[in-house]
Amino acid sequence: MTTSEPVVTDMVSLTPAEHAGPGVVVHRNVMVAMRDGVRLATDVYRPVAADGSPDATPRPVIFERTPYDKAGTPRTELSVASPTPQTRQELAVRLVAEGYVVIWQDCRGRYASEGNFTKYLNEAEDGYDSMVWIDGQAFGNGRVGTMGLSYDAHVQMALACLNPPGLACMAVDSGGFSNAFTCGIRQGGALEMKQATWAYNRAMEAPLAAADPAILKAIQSESLADWMTRTPWTRGRSPVRWDPDYEGYLLDQWQHGTFDAFWKKTGIWAAGYYETFPKIPIVFMSSWYDVYVQTTLENYMGLKGLADRPLTLIMGPWTHGNRSRRVFGDVDFGPNATLDGQVDQDWLTFRLKFFARWLKDEHVSLRDERVHLFAMGGGSGRRTAEGHLDHGGQWIEVADWPVPEAEPLHLHPRPDMTLGAPQDGVLSYTYDPVDPVPTIGGALTSGEPIFEGGAFDQTEDARFFGCTTPGLPLIARRDVLSFETPPLEDDLLIAGPVTMRLRVSTDAPDTDFTAKLVDVYPPSEDYPRGYAMIITDGIFRVRYRKGYDRPEPVAPDEGAFDITITPFATVNLFAKGHRLRLDISSSNFPKYDINFNTGDPEGTARGGRPARNTLHLGQDSVLELSVLPSPPAPATNR
Repeated sequence: MTTSEPVVTDMVSLTPAEHAGPGVVVHRNVMVAMRDGVRLATDVYRPVAADGSPDATPRPVIFERTPYDKAGTPRTELSVASPTPQTRQELAVRLVAEGYVVIWQDCRGRYASEGNFTKYLNEAEDGYDSMVWIDGQAFGNGRVGTMGLSYDAHVQMALACLNPPGLACMAVDSGGFSNAFTCGIRQGGALEMKQATWAYNRAMEAPLAAADPAILKAIQSESLADWMTRTPWTRGRSPVRWDPDYEGYLLDQWQHGTFDAFWKKTGIWAAGYYETFPKIPIVFMSSWYDVYVQTTLENYMGLKGLADRPLTLIMGPWTHGNRSRRVFGDVDFGPNATLDGQVDQDWLTFRLKFFARWLKDEHVSLRDERVHLFAMGGGSGRRTAEGHLDHGGQWIEVADWPVPEAEPLHLHPRPDMTLGAPQDGVLSYTYDPVDPVPTIGGALTSGEPIFEGGAFDQTEDARFFGCTTPGLPLIARRDVLSFETPPLEDDLLIAGPVTMRLRVSTDAPDTDFTAKLVDVYPPSEDYPRGYAMIITDGIFRVRYRKGYDRPEPVAPDEGAFDITITPFATVNLFAKGHRLRLDISSSNFPKYDINFNTGDPEGTARGGRPARNTLHLGQDSVLELSVLPSPPAPATNR
């Protein structure tokens, strides 16, 4: 985009008002010009005056930008009590009745908006320019609240980095990149393959496919599962090649393997803007099986501490945005798992109170400016009538994140495959990129039809991509090193960051190391072999051992070196009699892209080789956890 000043469009640009619901009119597809002349389609919902015209009284504005169709139906605008999602128009009518002007906008290159879509990278300037436009309209009173899930959370953090006029508060739900190189696009140097599945699925909704049925049919005819066996993709050699815009941005993300100016952009690097970030109230919400745990917690920690920037943090047990459910993967987290009836009546009720307080100065009873955490675990461990593991859980409230009362727990992997005090030794295995460890749940989203998130037993299953021996536990693989504690003598509540520091070596110029934290249930009548439930996992690509800005191949004579893997933080009760397990390997596909061990530039390998990878045990290899010695009392339901 150009650096010219944004264009401010006046009231004349509003389209004729249409009836949208009782007492509400909408100006559809108002084309708001950006600084480079591209126009974004914008729907403006307003109350009706006594004479039937749009009410001209200035009101606070609720604004959401989306690539998912401003005139469509978001999948998560629902609740336990009302399980059918509201359309955007229905939600707008409700919000207008609460005293707001409501604005939905299609992102650049999506649905009715002009321009070419480049994922994430236009959203800061486009959001800023749109806020300038809103600030210039007579229907607003100068106070704007933003909201939205996932990509609609990313665009909020992006526009806020530029301090637009009128921004008064934000409800950031499951997204908003602190640093997309370390969470959201890449992790530990590896590419999150959800970017590939998202590009393929969303290309079918893109303007090119909408304008040309042959393009749509070509994309639909590709076998995404077969293409996943032919990674990495390259230009003209991918299932997204039918839309050069989508293939282009995806391969840019895949192949740009150095943390430099490419990654230090407003849309994907809010951490670079914390010092000048707006001093406004913000709600940050995510969940333990979402892909945005790390970025949510980093944004909270990076922005907390100012009285004029009150923050709220909510972390549930859910997968991406599914706050009104209790079952994720094959595990039931109990009747308290939903946000509904726990943190508030439901998410819409919470937002209405939040906006009433910060956009209308109303005194409302709102459980904000707190940290709401769902502590997973504590269930019966039986199989429910619906066939799920009853893991259970409860909400707790604490003063801050990281939890101030938490105490460190260090566990060292040992030569006898236990976790405990440090003990010297070495363990080696061969990682062959032709046979990567299959992904079985975890913190995942946007992977359909290839993978899905949630809590699953770490046993091969025909439901999961890459599983070749259904029924065999992953620990049976020769390239998985699995370390366990003895059966716990008391409950152990882990609450905080999870860090795996390893001393390693390899005979390859590049390779990966992965770490997975598992809650191991003992054998029972319902689960004769027990149940190995994934809690969190992470990865590290060793070419980045000297820094993400300094990738460097491993020299043949380099010897052992230190790396740090940072699985997502978590809160989980490992119950008495359970075991805490740590699995170390070198792949987790298709969650992360495969390292072919060649040292070729990222995303370009045409061949591969096995790597002999070694874990050096002792003081320098340690799993660092945080433990709550006295669990807080359960939060009071509302």
